[in-house]
Amino acid sequence: MIRVVLPAHLRTLAQLKGEAQVQVDGTVTQRSVLDALEAKYPMLRGTIRDYDTQRRRAFLRFFACAQDLSNESPDAPLPEAVATGAEPFVVVGAIAGG
Repeated sequence: MIRVVLPAHLRTLAQLKGEAQVQVDGTVTQRSVLDALEAKYPMLRGTIRDYDTQRRRAFLRFFACAQDLSNESPDAPLPEAVATGAEPFVVVGAIAGG
């Protein structure tokens, strides 16, 4: 199982109390994790990625194993620790303003 940590507003939308857990068959990538997450929690479709382009929303960042993966290819394999469930894939809401 892949562990996914979501920001509070997305946990509320998905009615989650803690981490999400999703099953990914094949290579574990950002795309495969987010596809599985949106399949399990359809209310999240369009909140993390744009409906049409499937690109990450501007004010969200992706992290795994203390690395910012936000600008990595969505099809690049995630670290082995994420694939085994030892470490979570983390979606962080960015803070903006002045």
